Amino acid sequence: MFEFGRDLRKLFSQARESEDLSWVELIGVDLLAAEARREATDAGRVSCARPFETERRAAALWREHARRSGAVDSLDRAERCADSLMRAAVGERQVVRAAVDKAQVLMLRFDLCGDPANLDRALGVLATGDPKGEAPTRRSPVSGELSAIHARLKARQARLSGDTAALMDAAALMDMAQHETGEGDVELRLDRAGLALETGVVKRDARLLDQAGRDLGVLVEAASPDYRPLTRARALALCGAGLSALAAVAGHAEAQAQGRMMFDAAADQFTPDHSPLDWAVIQVLRAGDDATPLMLLNQAEALTQGRGLIVGALVRERRMGREIALAEAVRDLAGLDLLEDRLRRRLVGAAPLDWAADQIGLAELALARHRLGGPAPRHLNLILNEAVATAREMGVPVLAERAGVLLWKASL
Repeated sequence: MFEFGRDLRKLFSQARESEDLSWVELIGVDLLAAEARREATDAGRVSCARPFETERRAAALWREHARRSGAVDSLDRAERCADSLMRAAVGERQVVRAAVDKAQVLMLRFDLCGDPANLDRALGVLATGDPKGEAPTRRSPVSGELSAIHARLKARQARLSGDTAALMDAAALMDMAQHETGEGDVELRLDRAGLALETGVVKRDARLLDQAGRDLGVLVEAASPDYRPLTRARALALCGAGLSALAAVAGHAEAQAQGRMMFDAAADQFTPDHSPLDWAVIQVLRAGDDATPLMLLNQAEALTQGRGLIVGALVRERRMGREIALAEAVRDLAGLDLLEDRLRRRLVGAAPLDWAADQIGLAELALARHRLGGPAPRHLNLILNEAVATAREMGVPVLAERAGVLLWKASL
């Protein structure tokens, strides 16, 4: 949908030299990888006029490719670029920007694969990159970049803690960072709106929910589908997630329908091959809707499996849950046996998050078989507690919550 021929790509020649990389939203992941390789090659040439800036663009392009494709090797390339920047940095500005790039890679590694240690490492890198060794200040010429990444990292840690006070502190940091950076940092604005939405749902705070709705509305309006399709899709998906959460709390059918429309609109902004992980995330977010075709979850799993990704584990669990529910609805005991055999075979050698997702699937299957007149499931608490522990250790509370819900059902 957004692939360009040679002549049209010439239009981006000037954009390639800019620090604004919003234009990459218009190209698919294959062309994005080619652009990243080109920048990395140029940065290594003796004739390169601005090697530090060129390598920074290469790092940013590799990060974006990893974010959109889930390719761990692209994430590794981005980290190698960041390490090279830290070694080559000269002067305060370059030292700070190299530290920011390294922290962004580590934050993305957490976003894709989990492990809260990545957040700790990122904050440690920022501390070494801050000339004062303390929180970023306005006096630094690149303090806006430091403030933004620092606030986003703290927000992720606050969400893992689940502590309301920590969430509010993180929101305050994000407010200060946005005041310093203005409206140009779209990633910060999306994270800020997402945090306000989550905190508003947890606290039942209408003010925070209203703020999140306004911020997301501005992002949707400002992100043209012709120029910023992925930003627009992510903002629409957050709107849909907020409406779906409110509908679940209040039992509001109209809000649920509106949330479904938001997810549909988000998925319509691009094709699955243009940004596979963005598309898969949308399918995970709307997987709670029984009207979502199983075919979409199958496609999302095919795009994410085998990489140890958070979204891959979530798709894996949701898709298996849907298959179990369908088999139970028609009392297909043979089908449940086949699903169990598949799950047990997949457990061998599975990545930690995939293992936790499949343990949840086995627990769901045992409960479904019991509801159909089978024996009471044995060792269910042990299985689910192990899944909860693994999910929490990897920093994926949503997967831990899914296991916790089953624990509650098993105790009834």
